[in-house]
Amino acid sequence: MRDTITTAIQQALGTLGATDVTFVVEHPTDLTHGDYATNAAMAAAKQLGQSPREVAAQLTPLVTAAVPAVARVEVAGPGFVNVHLHRDFFVSQVTAVGEQGSSWGTNESWAGKRVLVEYTDPNPFKEFHIGHLFTNVVGESLARLFIANGADTKKVNYQGDVGMHVAMTLWGVQQLGLGEKADISAGDLGQAYAYGATAYKAGEASTVAAIKAINKHVYERDDETINALYDKGREVSLAYFETIYETLGTQFDAYFFESEAGPKGRELVLQHDAIFTDSDGAKVFVGEEYGLHTRVFINSEGLPTYEAKELALAKMKEDALGAYDHSVVSTANEINEYFKVLLQAMSFVYPELAAKTEHIGHGMVRLSTGKMSSRTGDVIAANDFIAEITDAAATRIAATAQTGEVGQVDRALAEQIAIGAIKYTTLKGSILQDTVFDKEQALSFEGASGPYLQYTHARINSVLEKAAAVGVMSGTETVPEAPYAVERLLYRYPEVIADALVERAPHKVATFLTELASAFNTLYAQEKIADPSDQYAPYKATLAAAVGQTLKNGLWVLGIEAPDQM
Repeated sequence: MRDTITTAIQQALGTLGATDVTFVVEHPTDLTHGDYATNAAMAAAKQLGQSPREVAAQLTPLVTAAVPAVARVEVAGPGFVNVHLHRDFFVSQVTAVGEQGSSWGTNESWAGKRVLVEYTDPNPFKEFHIGHLFTNVVGESLARLFIANGADTKKVNYQGDVGMHVAMTLWGVQQLGLGEKADISAGDLGQAYAYGATAYKAGEASTVAAIKAINKHVYERDDETINALYDKGREVSLAYFETIYETLGTQFDAYFFESEAGPKGRELVLQHDAIFTDSDGAKVFVGEEYGLHTRVFINSEGLPTYEAKELALAKMKEDALGAYDHSVVSTANEINEYFKVLLQAMSFVYPELAAKTEHIGHGMVRLSTGKMSSRTGDVIAANDFIAEITDAAATRIAATAQTGEVGQVDRALAEQIAIGAIKYTTLKGSILQDTVFDKEQALSFEGASGPYLQYTHARINSVLEKAAAVGVMSGTETVPEAPYAVERLLYRYPEVIADALVERAPHKVATFLTELASAFNTLYAQEKIADPSDQYAPYKATLAAAVGQTLKNGLWVLGIEAPDQM
């Protein structure tokens, strides 16, 4: 509807003699000011040589006549144009939700285009910590936004299975005697990494030399003992990661590994002497020539760095997944500058791929203890964090049930709520900015939280079951004269999905769902739905179902499950 009204205003301005006018069409904060408002008259006034109110007065009949869904158009203030929609329009949107179901709100703006979204990117041999968890949440929501906007979306995970972190871990495994265990665990690897990283940082010459030697053995596959430890550790790490992806509801379409990208990246760099120059035995890209900074692509030991591997990765994606139209790489914003250099170098090696690669550096989610680190033993494992929030959710559910006990709470439901709390908190604000995770607020069943949205969805299901039990069935034959406030929000959902992708802003979905849930709960507090004596009960049941479906669809975009019962 917004696009329809925008087009009608553009045509009306053209009729009046105003062309190339930049204006906005938006929803007023105060619903009494209409369903849409525009500054078009003020924007065109100077070009037409008239006052804004004079232009607005001429626009109103033209827009009303052009859009059947418009009931009336009013001039307000210094020349704003407020648009009010017909009652029938809101009914049609409520009906559309029921007809379209899970596809309600989606569009085809990216139809026919293949998009790759790379995210999470944990390193085997290290702990999958909460930093990876939050990166997964952001990437998953971006991928789902592309899906909701019609793109053929492929989810990609690039994992660092070679590099100094692997050597540090394997050295730690040897020093701690963990290699002698029959079943080495992901926790063992995390302990070994922390031990090895600390020792390497201490800088004792013999330790540094030993770890560097292991790193070279890993690349060259020339030591049977190291190979055996490496293969087992890699297998354990990747299997461990899969359990976390399953918990988070993420299914990747393709996995790529640094061990595969390394040799290809090294060859690429060596093939482009004009781009990568010699520097103290290393190959570097001199970024200062482009307002950036210099980075090493092959180190002095002849080994490819992260940069060289990433360079090869772009082509590896195309070779594995076919030609694509757009590629998104979502990481923490700590490496924004790194990616600027990488994309500049890529523009010379693979110009077409660089042109369609977008890096989105998101902010960090922090706890009260501060930033998470994987370079010390002070790291919070994602599994431990999820378990802690799940325990808290179970306690909250038991307390809400009053007569319930924590031991009787459905653990799967508690985990759904915990994941919802984590994901909503991560996505409730701009993904470009840092977020603080507050457990109490995140698990609240009131206000802006994932559990609040999940609870509202479950409440709607319960209300509809009660309505059906007393004979109230859905229907739109009799509707109130004026639309409910929740109706005047509901129809905006498709706009929100479109805008959220354009702006790379999942928080727009989270904010909208919270407002929608609040509006429904206000309606529920004021109106009865399961009341067969109420002539509007069938319509209110239809509306409730539409809100429930919209919440479910929107929660899916955020990667959050919508429990039917809570």
